[in-house]
Amino acid sequence: MTTMTSSERPFLNRRLAEFGTTIFAEMSALAVATGSINLGQGFPDTDGPEEIREAAVRALRDGRGNQYPPGPGVPELRTAIAAHQERRYGLSYDPDREVLVTAGATEAIAAALLALVEPGDEVVALEPYYDSYAACIAMAGAARVPVTLRPHEGSFRLDLDELRAAVTPRTRLLLINTPHNPTGTVLTREELTAIAQLAVERDLLVITDEVYEHLVFDDAGHLPLASFPGMRERTVSIGSAGKTFSFTGWKVGWVTSTPELVTAVRSAKQFLTYVASGPFQYAVAEALSLPDSYFEEFRADMRAKRDLLSAGLREAGFDVFTPSGTYFITTDIRPLGETDGFAFCRALPERAGVVAIPNAVFYDHREQGAPFVRFAFCKRTSVLEESAERLRKAFAH
Repeated sequence: MTTMTSSERPFLNRRLAEFGTTIFAEMSALAVATGSINLGQGFPDTDGPEEIREAAVRALRDGRGNQYPPGPGVPELRTAIAAHQERRYGLSYDPDREVLVTAGATEAIAAALLALVEPGDEVVALEPYYDSYAACIAMAGAARVPVTLRPHEGSFRLDLDELRAAVTPRTRLLLINTPHNPTGTVLTREELTAIAQLAVERDLLVITDEVYEHLVFDDAGHLPLASFPGMRERTVSIGSAGKTFSFTGWKVGWVTSTPELVTAVRSAKQFLTYVASGPFQYAVAEALSLPDSYFEEFRADMRAKRDLLSAGLREAGFDVFTPSGTYFITTDIRPLGETDGFAFCRALPERAGVVAIPNAVFYDHREQGAPFVRFAFCKRTSVLEESAERLRKAFAH
């Protein structure tokens, strides 16, 4: 017998009603059910550096982090984060007042949005966007305003006029992701300069998701928005260890900003996880101090994997948007005679033994993303070679 409330009110609150099970869970389950190679969800299939894994084991054995760590994060990690920002980008942060450790970047995004926006505020985000952005904006009671990145000359580009037009008197903040998931776009210096000028002119806060900062494939490297004129005092920068060191299950992220903004974000964060990942924080502190050669080799390895899978996808008949950053490739399936990314991805495991993600799930304007499909290349070379071969067999004529 089914029990209903007298009002038959749905159990899930209306702010989250549009968000069902994530596409990642659906496609990962499909990969298991069909024995397919999972190039959908963005996690590596090998662990990161052995010395960093051993650092976590050492912390566990030494009893460091096995109980609640300090609310802002362990001092060693906060110091390492501040040193990383200074060494890499010339950005100076006080580890005691301007750094906050979070349970991955996802919690950092949630805490920042819950802290900084109120019902009625508008949040401008670049579309397509990582699915948690929309859910967190909804949980905060704000309205999301998408600005669509559109295909142009082999990549997805931001229309700065469209961005400016999206800002209204109700706009509270801009949510910027560069390098950008899922398109692989890296915003240029000119684009970031225009975003900074707009934020200063309209007195907007900015949250920047920079978790792929060490996966920019051109020589210019990552350009943090906080380093642009007028942005240090209005930008909440978010980073993460998972993507850079290939320990995504550790869930260690961070926020850097002004004391006032960090305090606001911490006020929300403390009622989410309170604290997390104690022993792993000590290991990540050591990881951030790895020599430059680690980061260069990591980037070079991912670039080679990008090129390998891109070539295979092109040979199979996909139109490929070569990513400038991240470890995702967006493809256009229309050359294959397909137009519906959802239907294509649900059929792909049976057709080719490979799993991918339909980009439309990252859009408010679903029709804009309908023909695009995302593949992850953060896998072993042998897995990518096998994936490329399966796709060629399934689609190449």
